[in-house]
This record gives sequence, C-alpha cells and structure tokens, in this order.
Amino acid sequence: MFSSVLEPAQRHLTQYVASTWFHQFAAEHPDCKFAVKFGDGTPVASTSRPSFTLVIQHPGVLQKVLDSPDELTLGELFVNGELDVEGDMEAALQFGELLMWHAHQLGNQANVHRLASILPTPNFDPPTRDGPLRGNLHSRERDRAAIARHYDISNEFYQLWLDPYMQYSAGYFASAGEDLETAQLHKLDRICRKLRLKPGDRFLDIGCGWGGLVLYAAEHYGVGAFGITVSPSQAQFAWERIRTAGLEQRCAVRVCDYRDIEQAEAYDKIASIGMFEHVGETMLKLYFEQALRLLRPGGLFLNSGVAASATYKRVGASFIDTYVFPDGDLVPLHTAVQQAEMSGWEVRHVEGLGEHYALTLDHWVRRLQQHTEQARQATDETTCRTWKLYMAGSARGFRTGRVHLYQMLLAKPDATACA
Repeated sequence: MFSSVLEPAQRHLTQYVASTWFHQFAAEHPDCKFAVKFGDGTPVASTSRPSFTLVIQHPGVLQKVLDSPDELTLGELFVNGELDVEGDMEAALQFGELLMWHAHQLGNQANVHRLASILPTPNFDPPTRDGPLRGNLHSRERDRAAIARHYDISNEFYQLWLDPYMQYSAGYFASAGEDLETAQLHKLDRICRKLRLKPGDRFLDIGCGWGGLVLYAAEHYGVGAFGITVSPSQAQFAWERIRTAGLEQRCAVRVCDYRDIEQAEAYDKIASIGMFEHVGETMLKLYFEQALRLLRPGGLFLNSGVAASATYKRVGASFIDTYVFPDGDLVPLHTAVQQAEMSGWEVRHVEGLGEHYALTLDHWVRRLQQHTEQARQATDETTCRTWKLYMAGSARGFRTGRVHLYQMLLAKPDATACA
C-alpha cells in the first residue's frame, strides 16, 4: 500500500506536491473531469463530477511522470500497476494526452523539474517482456517471431473476449448499439459480397488468423477456402474448427509466409484482413506483387488494414510498438494506394471504417474486463493490463483520427476480358 512506502514527513510532502501539481493542471484544463488518489484511498485532487479516478500506487510515480511525460512511460507505469484507473478509461487516456502536452510546454518546465526534484526517487523496472527481436527487419524468421509474441500467447485468452468466429479485426455495426457477434457476422458477409464470392471459387485468406473467414466463406458461399498464417497455434485452432464443422474437403489452413506460396494464378479471389499492418513499408511492393501473381486475371483482392494518419505525428516512443506489435508498420492510405497501383492493380473501391473499429475495441475492452480472472489464468497480469491499455488507446486513436481503417478492393487486369 502507498502508506507503507513513506515516513509521515515524506508522505505529507508527496501529497502536497501531487495536490499542487494536479490542481494547477485542473485550473488550466477545466473541461477535464478527474480525481486523483493514493493507493490507500487518500484523496489528492478532484474536480466536480470526475469521470475517472487516477490511482497512484507509489510516490515515485509522480517524479517519473513529471520527468518523462510520454506515452511509453505512462503505459509502463500502468502495466506495472504503479498507476491505475477507476472509471472511464478513454477519459483517462485523454487526461494522459493533456498531461504530456502540459508538461512539455515551456512555461511549465521549471515548475515541473522543481516539483520532481523533491519527490522520492522512483526505481521501477519496465514490464517483463522478451528481449529485442533478432535478424533483419521483416525477414521471414523475424516476422514469425514478431507474430508469435502477439498471437501465440494463448488461444484461450483470445476466446474470452473475441466473437465465436474469433475475428481479431473490426466488425461492421449497423448501429452503435449492435452486439459484437452480429457486427462480426456483418463484417464477414460484407467481405464475401465485396469479393463477389460464388460457389466453386478458389478463395485465399492471407493472414487467416484462427480461420473464421475461411470457415464463413466455405459455409455460406460454397467456395474452396484456403488460409495461411505464420502462427502454428492459430493454424492448429483453425484445423480443429474445420474438422468440427466437417469442412475438410472445402477448407484448408497451413503455416506459410505469404512470400512462399508457389501456385501462380491459382485463386479467383483473395482477402487480407488485418495482416497488412505487419508487412512493413519496405515490403509493400513485394506484398502486392505476390498477391497479383497468385490471382487469376480479372480476380479481386480485398486488402483491409489500419493506416497511419498523414498529418498526426506522435511525440516520444510508442507503447504499442514496444510492447504490443513489435515491428508493426502503419503507412498512410496514399502510400498503400500508390504501391498497389505501381504493382499492377486497379483500385476499384476504398472504404474508411475507423468508427467501426472504435466500437469493436470498446466491446473487446469490456469483455476482457468481464473475464479478468480467467484472462489472468490464461496469461498473466502484465498481459491483461497491456491488452486493456492498448485496446482502449487504439479506440481513442480511431476516434481522434490518429489512425484509420481502410478496405481497398483491387482488381487484377484481364487483357482478354473485352477481346
């Protein structure tokens, strides 16, 4: 508990510094409604009608935040449990953004460092994680290792908060109040309709995850559906679902890098849903060229992925890049379109779906919170807190336009179509 860390004099000093700092912050940001308390319940500061309470578990948190006010520092403190949030997580994230902006303003720098200098010195280790990835960036071996760190942590963990089709990408909501399962079914069906899937088509899902789209396309559109993933645990899970559904004759999933598929012009339709973010900007031309080679003339390719804003620039290190998606690489929409066209694709349709991803993430965060104990048993406390923070932060990113979601429908030209 907080009270066991300090002698009475140190405790009063810490409380004074914290109260002074947060009341100053509240005066400069009157629309931000928050409360702050220590881990033992001692109140520090509060506005009227706070939408969340920031819980400080250790006095060293204050110095750390004031001295290094960036996304990575705040994320590490939360994941370690040194900082906690009670109430509206998205409002707390907005507070964190304002806090970082506030501390970086030149007019506050002297005050920030003066306050920080008299606080107890923090001694926090960063959250436990594996060491840095080895090998050349976006080599096959390194990409497999990066994917394993995120997707192979536990199938049981993901089952707790994803929908029955295990869709780890945005659903499509007919209304904001729609449930997650229905929204994901809408998404799956929209993908199949955009691709104009029909019985007998050979359909490839690049980065198929746990096989949900493969199963849905085979069950509802009568296609021969094939999926590839570089995650062995995902592939095993997908095969179990395929066998349970009795679709072994029409579905197949295998562990394979997209660069290693050999059958040229073997497919009528291709989808890539949520895999694009892992490709890397330097590999985009190869990625689009490979998909073009695999598709028959006149075929369609639906590429869906998160895109970076062309205008927003983050200050400081990224928590998500460090702890959630190692080697993830978001590019602006214009970069993706340019690379697709330069690779020989015709761009038929582009649709922005960021608001649907924000709603999906809201559902995931709530469902993870509802299954916190089971999630801890399936993984650990650090993973649960990391995923909660990254998903809540991503929802805010979509709502503020810092990131976007786009589906691009591409067509392979067919020189004989009008002959």
